[in-house]
Amino acid sequence: MKLKVLSFSGENFSHDNITSLTVMTKSGEVTILNNHSPMIASIEPCVLYTKYMDENNIEQREDFAIGSWVVEVNNSSVKVMADMLIDVEEVDLDQAEMAKARALELMDQYKHAKDRVDMEKFIEAEDMLLKSIAQLKLYDLKR
Repeated sequence: MKLKVLSFSGENFSHDNITSLTVMTKSGEVTILNNHSPMIASIEPCVLYTKYMDENNIEQREDFAIGSWVVEVNNSSVKVMADMLIDVEEVDLDQAEMAKARALELMDQYKHAKDRVDMEKFIEAEDMLLKSIAQLKLYDLKR
């Protein structure tokens, strides 16, 4: 199965021999295998797990931290479009931990605001939290 992962930042990943792909959708975690039914789903920031066959026909695994957007499955191809795509070598542990702490702080401020909660800002902080958690989880997988 063919896979293309595109991000708004210009980072991308593609492979022509994917055996499985696991991603978190708004409805829950989904594993896509060859001959999967056609599907379009919104994805959550998460770790994207991919397994593929290398040139020696040995199964390999490559994982990424990805952000929100969409996954499309059609025939024998999968397209993932996300607002973040980070390989484990690109994870800045200190920055991810700081982003997580900042997101939790902002969410707490918005939750305990005396006046009306600005839901847009709360959702942005939650997205920041989920993206930082995905990066930290990816980093932990590779240690």
